[in-house]
Amino acid sequence: MVFKTRTWLTAGAAILASTAIAYGEMAPGDVAISDMKVSESLSGAAGDPAAGRKTFADRKLGNCLACHAVTDQSDQLFHGEVGPTLDGVADRWSTEELRAIVVNSKEVFSEDTIMPGFYTLKVGVDVRKDLVGKTILTAQQVEDVVAYLATLKE
Repeated sequence: MVFKTRTWLTAGAAILASTAIAYGEMAPGDVAISDMKVSESLSGAAGDPAAGRKTFADRKLGNCLACHAVTDQSDQLFHGEVGPTLDGVADRWSTEELRAIVVNSKEVFSEDTIMPGFYTLKVGVDVRKDLVGKTILTAQQVEDVVAYLATLKE
């Protein structure tokens, strides 16, 4: 029974890995920000604006509301004032620019920005040991957040 379970687990892991490759998921180190843009989907799939809205508000995931206010999320408490309001952000930035900002804002703005990079391994010093080598968001979560931000027009 143990052998069959391990075989199924191994097969499942292989399927998951091949699915990520088949869909073209990009590794964080392979993402190129060029001209303040990331042109290709990180996951190889389109983002889901509804899922992105949830990730945006989730205090354990994106936690974007900790720094940004957005009218569309008025049902959520405690919008931050550290970053700019994101109302109309889709009018100010293209989807490719929004993706670059979410991936690693420090490469778009400057090292001095307080906004973290959500899909980069360049996260600074004193990273908690269990988080070393991990991104804040997955490739698909980034695509979902970008799809949500792309809906925020004035």
